[in-house]
Parts: sequence; C-alpha cells; structure tokens
Amino acid sequence: MPSAHEKARILKKKEAAKAKGGKKAEVKDDAENGTSAEGSKVGSKEGTPKPQSNGSTANMTAEEILCVALEEEKAAATEARACTGVLGIHPLARDIKIDNFSVTFYGSELLQDTKIELSVGNRYGLMGSNGCGKSTFLACLGNREVPIQDHIDIYYLDREIPASEKTALQAVMDADQERTKLEALAETLAVQTDDASQEFLMQVYERLDDMGADTAEARAAHLLMGLQFTPTMQTKKCKDFSGGWRMRVALARALFLKPHLLLLDEPTNHLDLEACVWLEEELKTYPTILVIVSHSQDFLNGVCTSIMHMDQRKLKIYGGNYDTFMKTRGEQVEAQMKQYNWEQEQIAHMKEYIARFGHGSAKLARQAQSKEKTLAKMVADGLTEKVTGDRSITFCFYDCGKIPPPVIAVQNVSFRYNDQTPYIYKNLEFGMDLDTRLALVGPNGAGKSTLIKLIYGDLSPTEGMVRRHNHLKMGLYHQHMHELLEMDLSPLDYMLKKFPHFKDRDDMRKVIGRYGITGKAQTAPIKQLSDGQKCRVVFAWLSWQMPHMLLLDEPTNHLDMETIDALADAIKEYEGGVILVSHDFRLIDQVASEIWICEHQKVVKWNGGIQDYKTHLKAKVMKEANQDAKTKGLDKGVRGSW
Repeated sequence: MPSAHEKARILKKKEAAKAKGGKKAEVKDDAENGTSAEGSKVGSKEGTPKPQSNGSTANMTAEEILCVALEEEKAAATEARACTGVLGIHPLARDIKIDNFSVTFYGSELLQDTKIELSVGNRYGLMGSNGCGKSTFLACLGNREVPIQDHIDIYYLDREIPASEKTALQAVMDADQERTKLEALAETLAVQTDDASQEFLMQVYERLDDMGADTAEARAAHLLMGLQFTPTMQTKKCKDFSGGWRMRVALARALFLKPHLLLLDEPTNHLDLEACVWLEEELKTYPTILVIVSHSQDFLNGVCTSIMHMDQRKLKIYGGNYDTFMKTRGEQVEAQMKQYNWEQEQIAHMKEYIARFGHGSAKLARQAQSKEKTLAKMVADGLTEKVTGDRSITFCFYDCGKIPPPVIAVQNVSFRYNDQTPYIYKNLEFGMDLDTRLALVGPNGAGKSTLIKLIYGDLSPTEGMVRRHNHLKMGLYHQHMHELLEMDLSPLDYMLKKFPHFKDRDDMRKVIGRYGITGKAQTAPIKQLSDGQKCRVVFAWLSWQMPHMLLLDEPTNHLDMETIDALADAIKEYEGGVILVSHDFRLIDQVASEIWICEHQKVVKWNGGIQDYKTHLKAKVMKEANQDAKTKGLDKGVRGSW
C-alpha cells in the first residue's frame, strides 16, 4: 500500500494532468508542431526532418535553400554508401563488436574486413586523414546499417536541428521521446477512474521518477546554459537561431538523452572557446560509449580514453589520449621500419649466397639449399610491410609584395546592425600592418566575425571609419565557404574556372595537389569529396588570390591534424598580416603573437598566452556551471531501468 505522502503526491499529479486537458491536449500540441504522438522507435537514430521542397525556391531564404541542398547531398551519399558486417557478441551484451566490417563509398573501398570493438566506459577519438571515411563510418553506425544490438540506443549528431516553432528549451526536452510518451500516457490515465488504470498510472509515475522527469526542464536548461544560451535565448524559437546555434541545440539534445552509444562528428565546429572548455569537461565523464571525430588536439587529450585510427582500410585502437597515441604509433612505426630493414637485409644476403654457391661444391650447395628453405619459410610466415608515410601536404600563401603602413586603421568605430539592436562595438580605435599576427577570442555573439567583416568591408560602421590602404588586397576565409563551392564541378575544373589565365591543366593539377587534392579526387565532382577535402579546395583558391592580409574565421573546421599543421606552417612563413578567429587552442598557440578579447562592446588585449587564457576560461566556466546546477537543485542521478 502506498503511504499517505505517496497518495497525496499521486493525487496532485492527477489534478495537474486533468488541468492540462488530458490526452486530447497532447494530440493537439503534437499536431501544431507537426510531430506524431507515436514518436520514433526506442533505440533508433535521432533523425533530422528533411525540409520539404516542391522544386521551387522562390519563397525560400538562402539558409533554407542551402539546407535543401545539403539534405539532397546527404541522401545521395546514403545511396552511394554500402557496408557489411557481422555481430560478433551476445545480443544482450552492453559492449559492441562487429566482425568483417567493410564500407564502400561511390565504389571506393574505405574499410575492408576490419573489426569494430567498442567497450562501455570508453571514449574513442576517431582519427584519420581527410577523405579516409570517418564521417561515413559514423553514418553507418548511426543509421544502423550494420547489426547492432536492439537494446542499444544511438544518437548520431551530424547536423543542426531544423528551424521550427519550438523554443530551444522545448526542442531539447522533446528529444527524450520515452519521457514525452509516458507523460502523455499519464495524462490519459489521470482522467480514467477504473482501478486497473490507476494501478498502471502509479507504475508510469514511478518510471518517470526513475528517469528524473521532475528535473527534465532544469537539466535541459543547465545544458543549454553550458553551451552559452542565456535564459532569454532558451525561450527563443529555433527558427530564429542561426545554423551554428541550432547545432548547439542538437548537441544539448544529445547530452540530455545520454544514449548508450553517442556519435559526435566535429561537435566543436560551431562552438566558441568557452563552450569548447565546458563541453570538454562534460564529455570527459561520459558513462557509456562515446565516439567522437575532432581535429582539436587539446579537446581529444581532455576527453578520450582511446584513439581509433583509420589507416589503410583498417581500424586500429590505441589506449590513451591523443598524445599517448602519437607516442605509441611513433614507436610502432620505428620498430616496424627496423624490422622491415633487417628482413630485407637478410633476404638480400640469402639471395646473394644462393646465387653464388647454389651450384658450387656439395657442401656449399647444401648450405645454399638450407638458406633457400629459410627464405621460403620467412616469406610463408609473412614479411613485415614497408612503412608508408602519409602523403605530405604543404600549404603556401604566396607573397603579394610590400605596402607601407598604415595598412588598416580603425578610427572611432561603433557598430550595430540596425536602430532596434544594441551596439556590438563602441569607439574602437586600433591599427594593423603586414606584420600583424592576431587571434580574436571571446564568447559567441561578442562580435568576432562581425569585426572581421568590418575590416574586410562586408559591413560598414554605424559610426566612425575603417581606412584601408589603396593597394591592399585581403583574402577572407569563413567556415561555410566549402558549402558554397560548385558541387557538380571537379576541383580541377573549379580552379580553372576561377583562374582562367591558367591554360595548362597539368600546371593546375600541381597547384591543387600540394593541398592534398590528388589522384581521382582532382577530377571527381566536389560533392563526392569529404568536408575536409572541400576546405582544401577553398584554401587553394584563397592562396592564388595572393592577398596582403588573411582574415581567417574558423579555418580548422573539418581539417585533419596534418592539414592543420600544414596551415600553421604556411601562416608562419606568410609575409602578410593575419587575423584569426579559431576555437583551436593549438593553432592559436602556434601562429598568434597577440590575443585580443572581444567582449562588452570593446576589444581588449590579453596579457598572456593562449594556455593561460584556457585555464582562466575553465575556472570561470566551471564555476558558473556548478552555481547553475546548485541553483536548479541538480545532482548526478542516472536514468533508471524500465
């Protein structure tokens, strides 16, 4: 029998459910939001609804047109992808094991007869060069294109949530479809009077208590706060957010659900440094299985317990974080190289002996035959493969000559987008020359990208003036440029179209080849390339404009570690000025001589290095997060079993 307190609690819930109007109100709400009361099946991938296109784009915004194009590209990629594998573990096991796993994409084999082993409690960083198939691998797991136990729920984050009428907070809470269904069921049962319905209602309430349904809104709000959503922004409709902010909502949904298998593809791409620090702290205690693609060395070091390396169509797992992986792999490559050289020396020696003495005296002939048998046994047992290094990538930003200072002068500049919006900057005053090596940091919305657009000339100051040298040529890179390429052209044809003075195709092949676009990738349609390869095409295009000053807004998005290092080397060798906005602490550390903080309508120089700034941010972010959790009365309770 329930206690008097329990009865009072249940009665209170029943009265609240009746006040909401029961099941009919729930169905109406679902209809208004365009969702089904049934929801998706438990354990299925959290899908992203596709924008409806009737073939006409006349009434669509530029962002909606881009979303439709990306969805069509995604559908084409799904059609072009094929994978096979065999479940290699008990159907009720909590770990995941798939044997004989193979993946092909547009006929090219990315993985061949490899093995996947993912253990509970481990956080895997997926590593590999651009174009090796990391995103394709995640898509295969996220879409259940290979056998994975039915009881394992999966959340695959690769896109932002669609623009809808839901608020950011509601969008996060609605991700938990089991809780939503149970709350709807409770409202239906609350208006029933028979004993069986009341008994069932008590069971539903117990399950909701196990799941922490009473704290669902507080948990969702806390996650959004960590991703830099203010209380006002949390009540703002998703359709009013940019794509970057909707990606943060999608990330909050993933963390709210805490699925058994969480797959994150470049989650830091749309985050500022504060949100990156918070996410690193949030993910480093993820309790089940996390697989993450990221090219931020700091982030991988902070989060991962293992590194999964895609190389030569195989998957190999190394224990430890990224630094440990690099050390271990370096030692293995060195040992493999020594073993290979020793084997080749032995083989050469034995072959020479056999050739010289194989037809000599009986004693020497017997020794030659013995060496021949030894050689045959070595070959039969398998020889060590020759070490094949990754293809070298060398970026280059060509010098366009010198121009005398002042190159750029920002004079008493204030800016806001219109009369109804607050000022983003007030009374800015500074200058820049060709020796400038500057990194802009600060929270999202503080105006880092806005400042770059003001300097470039895409935006005009509300007050004041930006003076640029008459002969100044600037090169602008922003994080969405790879989406604006002509997808049906090949990289080679695209570059020849942009630079018609190049008449020789072979010369242009050499130009894009040094940026890692080689072989078939040069002549394949751009839509078949990975995001990282598309970004390399953009950098090849940018370098051949030969600018005096580079304005780089999140240039590391989608690039692998080797390419980021090549970019850093190119920036260090570049003769012109550089203004950088990036969430990659490592790149900033390599190339920036000054760090400016954009915040509170002004720009202030940070006196210290980027690692000092990260330490400062971590202390600030975690203090705010802990205070927020305490205010909301949150603990680290786990979802119960149903």
